[in-house]
Amino acid sequence: MKAKGNREIRYSHRHTVRFSEAEEASLREQAASAGLTLSEYLRRRLFGGRPIVARTDDQTTRELRRIGGLLKHNFETVRTTGRREDLEEMNRTFRALRQAIEALIHPA
Repeated sequence: MKAKGNREIRYSHRHTVRFSEAEEASLREQAASAGLTLSEYLRRRLFGGRPIVARTDDQTTRELRRIGGLLKHNFETVRTTGRREDLEEMNRTFRALRQAIEALIHPA
C-alpha cells in the first residue's frame, strides 16, 4: 500500500481472526462495495479514519443531488405558470429526493 508522498507502508505484524463462512462473505462483499481490499477495509473498520461509503452510494448521492439542482432551476419556471398541481408535484419530488439522499448518507 502506498501512503501519501509515494512512501510505501510496510505491515510487519499479522493477527489471525476467525470468521464464519457467512461473516467472511459479508466482509468481502462490504469491502468490494467500498472498493477496498479486505485488509484495508478491516483496518479502516478497526481504527476509524474516513467513513467507509460504498462507491455506488456515493455516486448515487451525487447524482440525486445533481437532479435536485436541475429541478430547482425548473422550479421558477413552474412557479410562474401558476399551476398549483405542478408546484405540489415538484415539492413531493424534492421531498422524495431529499429522503433518498438522507437514506444513503445515514443508513438505519
